[in-house]
Amino acid sequence: MNAALAFFAAAAASAAPAIAQAPEPTAVASSAEVQALVQSMDREMKPGQIFAMKPLVRAGISVASVELWKGPGKPALHPTDAEYAIVVAGTGTLVSGGTLVDANATNASLTEGSRIEGGTSRPLAPGDVIMVPAGVPHWFGVDGKLALLGIKLPQPKR
Repeated sequence: MNAALAFFAAAAASAAPAIAQAPEPTAVASSAEVQALVQSMDREMKPGQIFAMKPLVRAGISVASVELWKGPGKPALHPTDAEYAIVVAGTGTLVSGGTLVDANATNASLTEGSRIEGGTSRPLAPGDVIMVPAGVPHWFGVDGKLALLGIKLPQPKR
């Protein structure tokens, strides 16, 4: 009787479909890979080009990208997204807060202006972490070049 039970248990187990293990969803980029991407972007930029951005890692619709600045961009704000970034190379200045002057919505996720009045200025160096809340004006000044690893974080509607 025990042999029969063992036979049926083995048969049932072998007839059960195998459950495939889902692929590991975690995306990882080493420090060396980040620096190699920064160097590659630097070589690919055209004379006079001040900004480039390339995706580094993804998780579904979320993308962490490397942003390379070789000059100051326009002051801006993102109405619905917070912006999180880590300085990975270079130095510069972050001005945030205050009022965005001559604001012009270039698309639903970006409003640019001519300057920021009344913002707070902070120096930036490798390893610094930045979190700009949705709707807050910000601007990056650049000392030669500034590379950020950044991601936009959609905020819940209120």
